[in-house]
Amino acid sequence: MRIFDTDRWEEIFDSLSKNRTRTVLTAFGIFWGIFMLILLMGGGRGLETMLGSNLAGFASNSGFIFADITGKPYKGFQEGRYWYIKLDDVKRVKDCVEGVDVATPIIQNWGSTAMAENHSCSVTVTGERSDYAQVDNPKIKFGRMLNDVDDMQHRKVCVVGTRIVEELFPHLGKEDPCGRFIQLDGVYYCIVGVSGKSADGINIGGNAQTTVHLPYGTMQQTYNRGNRVDVLALTALPGYKMSDVQTRVEQLLKRVHVIHPEDTKAVLKLNTEAIFSMIDNLFRGVSILVWMIGLGTLLAGAIGVSNIMIVTVKERTTEIGIRRAIGATPLDILSMVMSESVVLTLLSGMSGITLAVLILQGMEVGFSESNPEAQFQISFGVAIGAASLLALLGVIAGLAPALRAMKIKPVDAMREE
Repeated sequence: MRIFDTDRWEEIFDSLSKNRTRTVLTAFGIFWGIFMLILLMGGGRGLETMLGSNLAGFASNSGFIFADITGKPYKGFQEGRYWYIKLDDVKRVKDCVEGVDVATPIIQNWGSTAMAENHSCSVTVTGERSDYAQVDNPKIKFGRMLNDVDDMQHRKVCVVGTRIVEELFPHLGKEDPCGRFIQLDGVYYCIVGVSGKSADGINIGGNAQTTVHLPYGTMQQTYNRGNRVDVLALTALPGYKMSDVQTRVEQLLKRVHVIHPEDTKAVLKLNTEAIFSMIDNLFRGVSILVWMIGLGTLLAGAIGVSNIMIVTVKERTTEIGIRRAIGATPLDILSMVMSESVVLTLLSGMSGITLAVLILQGMEVGFSESNPEAQFQISFGVAIGAASLLALLGVIAGLAPALRAMKIKPVDAMREE
């Protein structure tokens, strides 16, 4: 029985080394499968967090309404008539349309030039009310957001994008520019806030980093915009779909402005709820694809492990017979074969996990400056789950060869020799 008192690890590695070529190829299959699975999972998570950080703060149940020329004649009005959303329409939508949570107006001016301290840059000017932050949060980096008092008192204040600060106040670096003034179309405005929004997210009307946000009342008065509204921004109450809310808003606007009910050109709609749903479905599909590729490769590796263990059992038939003859139980033989299978699977698999984790860490460090919220690294739970999956595959792969080895009788082993 002294044969069973030797170092089991040395015995396992000695057995695997006898079939070095097959062992290496099988180990590489397991290694590559788990490596690709972890790497693709981490990469998908990183892309999702990067996109999520760009879209963070934008209401996922929001929508926008724009006025366009009519496409059909109606009640004496000719086709191609211009019409505009008015401030009265905003209040009417808020009061009369079921499912509307926020209804807020936006006015815009493109091609303006901002100047300060002998520097200038081209900007987009947007007039907003304070409740627009519920639709698209400006992610204030310095200072504060615009409020209702700014709007009611027509204060000459503004919130600017980060690139505007960089171009107009290059000497400040990363310092707070709040309290400084910029000249915009001949009027001076005091900076009360800096928006930290990225240009990569959803931006209505222009690049968020080159946009100057003014109180709605201030821009309405300064630019003599009257009651005309460029964009009607909406959010839906919980339990309501934005597509249904937008349809009801469209019907209301068409009745008020005498537009044909079936005119598909007069009212333009942007449904960001559909965009967020599409993004969610995209990443869900990517996740499913990653698991299919990874599990398929792992399954192929497990089949390879099973094949090499079958070959190993066949080549060691005499040895197994001798072990049985000197007192080894079927459980000892089962343990011998299963341990080799599990060790081969775990060693190759853990090597793949380690390399994938190192690469993901490098990617996370590389993107940390441009997008600090990007998270490529897998969680500890995923790593434990992957290791458990590898152990399970090792057990399954070695089960059939182990059962075959258990059935070998000493007499049959001697006869085969």
